[in-house]
Amino acid sequence: MKMSFRWYGDSDPVTLEYIRQIPGMHGIVSAIYDVPVGEVWPVDNIRQIKARIEAHGLAFEVIESVPVHEDIKLGKPSRDRLIANYQQSIRNLAACGLKVICYNFMPVFDWTRTTLAKKLEDGSTTLAFTTAEAEAIDLSKGISLPGWDSSYKPEELKALLDEYSKVDEEKLWAHLTYFLQAIIPVAEEVGIKMAIHPDDPPRPIFGLPRIVKNRDDLARIVKIVDTPANGLTLCSGSLGAGPENNVEALVREFGGMGRIHFAHLRNVKVNAAGDFEETAHRSDCGSLDMAAIVKAYHDTGFEGYARPDHGRMIWGETGKPGYGLYDRALGAVYLNGLWEAVDKFGAAK
Repeated sequence: MKMSFRWYGDSDPVTLEYIRQIPGMHGIVSAIYDVPVGEVWPVDNIRQIKARIEAHGLAFEVIESVPVHEDIKLGKPSRDRLIANYQQSIRNLAACGLKVICYNFMPVFDWTRTTLAKKLEDGSTTLAFTTAEAEAIDLSKGISLPGWDSSYKPEELKALLDEYSKVDEEKLWAHLTYFLQAIIPVAEEVGIKMAIHPDDPPRPIFGLPRIVKNRDDLARIVKIVDTPANGLTLCSGSLGAGPENNVEALVREFGGMGRIHFAHLRNVKVNAAGDFEETAHRSDCGSLDMAAIVKAYHDTGFEGYARPDHGRMIWGETGKPGYGLYDRALGAVYLNGLWEAVDKFGAAK
């Protein structure tokens, strides 16, 4: 397991100098943030960020994310041009030594929370989601969420939602199939592994379809183009927010198939209704058995990339919600400790 850390470039208060000081840190996960969605990522831009990262003794082998344009998800006539651009970005990333591309197929919204700074009993703050609060959001006033590559003006958002009102889950599946059948052969040709991220939260929101929610969805995706180049970013926090999802079992099934290329590892506390809050990474802090999940990765021979994903804001730290330094660093060290213990003392059953 290669431990990595998300970095948002020059705008990120968490610097490469800080990240390199985390014990056991292999590399950086980042993206090109100044190229409009749908346009080709230039080789020079990729090389520049790669050189900066490698100058700090860290690897740059995972991209998160190359965004998928909404016209592709909607199946509009412009999708062929946009997919051709996506194919070229894959080629350019491979030419610069990238190995894995994380992406998602969530309509309009990336990961969604209703509270960005819920105060916990210990005084830290965290991201949280409740269905009741989501249903009370007035989208006509616009919405801006961390994790997005952009935010929409109210009139743009309304127009986009109107277009999606004509797209049900099966149509979205058809559009994902069209996309995968076009990009996976290119990825396979150049040695890139594509890793789709699950919906977060793993259920329909704001009346939009969601198709990467559970075990059956993941199984359907990997069969669309049945090759290791078509794989998964298995996010324990996203899938774990669905009470019906057994994350350890998912790791064993899809890890055993060699289809997990990127592991997002974090804990959540979930109730029966699927409302949740993000917690510290330790197993006893949330609803997920992180030790069992890490062991499942080890037992299935996982050699891919992992990152501690979101964290709480602790010790007075301020910055991008979910992406502070301290709690994610604690998470990385904890996860590496679990891995070392299993590696040295935990025989597979």
